[in-house]
Amino acid sequence: MTPGRIRLELEEAQRQNDGLGGHVVTWRRLGVLYGAMDSGSGRRRSAQVGPESVVSWRITVRGARAGDPRRPRAGQRFRLGQRLFRIDAVAEKDSAGRWLTCFATEEVQA
Repeated sequence: MTPGRIRLELEEAQRQNDGLGGHVVTWRRLGVLYGAMDSGSGRRRSAQVGPESVVSWRITVRGARAGDPRRPRAGQRFRLGQRLFRIDAVAEKDSAGRWLTCFATEEVQA
């Protein structure tokens, strides 16, 4: 299996002091991975600013060993242009660990 050629930016959240005793979350780009994307189920839910469409995705990327900064982790996200995919879990797709399946969620304002 060869993953698709969709260019995804891998990002990680960082907390920064806001100077008022709190913090803000910013996202730092870690690098680019190429992968294949398969959509799963979708649903609608209420959010703070109105209805939101939530779609699950399976994103397959080339494998990397645990601890390697190129290996996606839960809590990180992929960016595809303006679209954001929160990574909920990561599993090895094959026994040799050549491919990883990232279970992700895309949230879009309806």
